[in-house]
Amino acid sequence: MDTEALKKSLLKKFQEVTADRLQKIQLGVIDLEKETAEQAADDVARELHTMKGEARMLGLAAIGQLAHAAEDVLRAEREGKTATETATDVMLRACDVLSDLLEDLDAAHTGTSATEEMVKALSEVSGHPVPALGPVRKPAASAAPPVAPPKVVAPPPAATPAVAAASSAVAAMPPAQAAPVAPPSAPAPSPAPAKEDEAPNPAKASSIADRSIRVNVEVLDSLGLLAGDLLVESARGRLRSTETAQLFERFSRLGDRFLRISEDVEVPDAVRTELERAEADLHMLRDDAFRFVRRNGDGINTLHGNLAQLADHVAEARLVPLSTVFDAFPRAVRDIAKTQNKEVDLIIENADIGVDRSMLADVRDALVHLLRNAVDHGLESPDFRQQMGKPDTGRIRIRVRVDGDMLHIEVEDDGRGMDTDRLKQVAVNKRLLSPVQAAALSEREAIELIFRPGFSTRETVSELSGRGVGMDVVKRKVETLGGSVGVTSRQGRGTTVTLRLPQSLALMKVLLVRLGDDVYGMPAADVVAVMRIKPDDRMEVFGTLAVRHRGKPTALVALGPLLGLNGGNRFDKPPAVVVRHGDDYAALVVDGFVDEREVAVKPCGGEFLKGAPFIAGTAALEDGRIAVLLHVPDIMTEVRRMARPVTQAPASRRLRVLLVDDSPIARATEGALVKALGHSVEEAQDGEEAYAKVQTNTYDLILTDVQMPKLDGFSLTRRLKGTPAVARIPVIILSSLASPEDKRRGLDAGADAYLVKGELGVESLAQSIDRLT
Repeated sequence: MDTEALKKSLLKKFQEVTADRLQKIQLGVIDLEKETAEQAADDVARELHTMKGEARMLGLAAIGQLAHAAEDVLRAEREGKTATETATDVMLRACDVLSDLLEDLDAAHTGTSATEEMVKALSEVSGHPVPALGPVRKPAASAAPPVAPPKVVAPPPAATPAVAAASSAVAAMPPAQAAPVAPPSAPAPSPAPAKEDEAPNPAKASSIADRSIRVNVEVLDSLGLLAGDLLVESARGRLRSTETAQLFERFSRLGDRFLRISEDVEVPDAVRTELERAEADLHMLRDDAFRFVRRNGDGINTLHGNLAQLADHVAEARLVPLSTVFDAFPRAVRDIAKTQNKEVDLIIENADIGVDRSMLADVRDALVHLLRNAVDHGLESPDFRQQMGKPDTGRIRIRVRVDGDMLHIEVEDDGRGMDTDRLKQVAVNKRLLSPVQAAALSEREAIELIFRPGFSTRETVSELSGRGVGMDVVKRKVETLGGSVGVTSRQGRGTTVTLRLPQSLALMKVLLVRLGDDVYGMPAADVVAVMRIKPDDRMEVFGTLAVRHRGKPTALVALGPLLGLNGGNRFDKPPAVVVRHGDDYAALVVDGFVDEREVAVKPCGGEFLKGAPFIAGTAALEDGRIAVLLHVPDIMTEVRRMARPVTQAPASRRLRVLLVDDSPIARATEGALVKALGHSVEEAQDGEEAYAKVQTNTYDLILTDVQMPKLDGFSLTRRLKGTPAVARIPVIILSSLASPEDKRRGLDAGADAYLVKGELGVESLAQSIDRLT
């Protein structure tokens, strides 16, 4: 096999993807000086971490070293050890050097004087020394890991990088032979290399090229949307055909009534003759109408079938073999393992299964994190494995399979597994949980701690891990695609991480349900069953309303109120949809069922739905209505947090609450939540105004934002707790700042509770208020 051709193709992919990633990093670095600094820092950290991992996979040591040094600068800036302006300047200069290295991959392997100077500058700013860049030895061709050649020779590359970055190849051949080439965010596979002992066949190559064309990615996306719209329009045509048939039936019945009346009425012979002619014409018209309805119905059904086939072919054309991502993994795992003196055998199964082109980049990023964690955290050293009676060589297995419309990707290792007691202790040490909360966690809940931002079991930051950036990225990316992440682990035996996500995002089978007069859709892959909830089926589990499904208690929640809609259960035996996300189940009560069908999913447009919680997109229906498609992972997260109790708590007294926030929208939203709990609300626009009001009025509770002019929330809390007359008033901080450091600052200032705005709900707010008052 021509390993040099494979290596060049992988490097080309890295150049294209990293150029886009570098642009995101520069924009995020600039945002560090703005109000969105916290989110920008998280985004930059994730991009740098992924860039570093990919660079080390390909042996681009200089890029990996620069990204590592930049991570240290970002960490120092977030901890307040480095001025933001200084960190921003030096990181932007580092982006320029990284951009130069992308253009000269030889320098990216060995480094340059500019690289050394940049690393030194980054180290001086962060205060963390970076190991010197050692000599890089290019591996011999025989040492390269074997990679199965693609089944199809892709079309020749574009003449220029600009053209290659702007277009994608779609093979105009049967689906079993065609493999579209992905855009920059999902790079294309390299041409299949010829065997060393086999001369290339020009005639064969020419034949494949004659059956292949390049198609712009945007054109392919437009075709997908158009095919979905045409499919909906053909469904509307079927509906109109049915309505036309009903109209002709009414005319036929009216004609029969006319004939019966004419038989009972005495009329002159001349009129009788005209009536007989009219009767003959009526029978002829009825026959012609019947034939028209039949031909029209057959034509509409044929058209609908052809359009459905077209939509399937377009969706299939968007699928890219996962081998375009997996080809880089054997070398990557080998290089990572060698840095830790470990031996790893990577096994990949069913890499030829396709995934939607638009999902390829997110799937790749998620798997990069999983493989790095498996080598670094999962697999033991050879000496330790010998002591445990295991083979010296660790094993990582990637399995891919398709279950209906869903894609399952399992990453399994035979390493040490997860120590749940240690996970709990780490969470307590990092102040993510109190000791009491940690002790109450089940084994599964303890394992899910790894998905928390900032969580890491590494006590020191290393080249590979320790920054708490990893599994939270995997979970966020997969759930954004409408999927879920599951983890199973046995201590001493290994860990398996399962990604479950849709294979295609162009067309989706959904179950349509009714809430009031509106139609909502849920991905059929997330629906386990539909049922009617009988009064005797309800039960209480730890104060939460539940229903028994397949022998297990399942949380029972009214979907309308959960989405913020009016109404609720209006039936003695309400219909419900049992949905699943990972290992969690819930029965969502709805007002009725509409249908199950395949729809073309479109992103939310305009400001009305864009960014709304629980909403994944929209779909047009044949009757002209728009169905709102729900995002089941978000719903399940809310269900876990806000499962409705069976019994209402005793009526508490009406509290007088002071709400402090400089945002009018935030005050309106938070005030509505407090009022929904039956309390009265007064408002203040900043900390100074709030402190003045406390001197002249009596309050039972104070809710305050953090980032405000004049006097921020932390300073206000310290001033309140330092004033004896008002020090006993409970203070709850409501902030979008969600890092453990920010929460610690709030509690150190004297706050009685710290709630994150993005996670705020009626139930969580009620629990905090009840506890403090």
